[in-house]
Amino acid sequence: MLEASQGRETYELMLHTDQGSQYTSYIYQEMAKKKGIVTSMSRRANCFDNAVIESFHSSLKSEEFSPLNQGKLTNHTVRQKVEAYVYYYNYVRPFEKLNCQSPIEFRAMAA
Repeated sequence: MLEASQGRETYELMLHTDQGSQYTSYIYQEMAKKKGIVTSMSRRANCFDNAVIESFHSSLKSEEFSPLNQGKLTNHTVRQKVEAYVYYYNYVRPFEKLNCQSPIEFRAMAA
């Protein structure tokens, strides 16, 4: 959370997660509170509460990591791959439900 929030306004930002131990820990919750982040969690064992991010994670795993067939990846490599995929997902990847446009293209048209 520290790196993701650097250089960004986080006051009253809503962060939705599952109920994993890392998100429910006192340290994590206190850090979020200090940054003004409002935390929200899915109901236990109910992935449908946050279907959008669950879908994104599924795409990330299947499109970026499954085809690798490599040994262990370093944290640095994983971070690079995730950052590159987030850019691709938002700026390049066409979505059928967005009239075959990327989310950024679609948002620009809607504005």
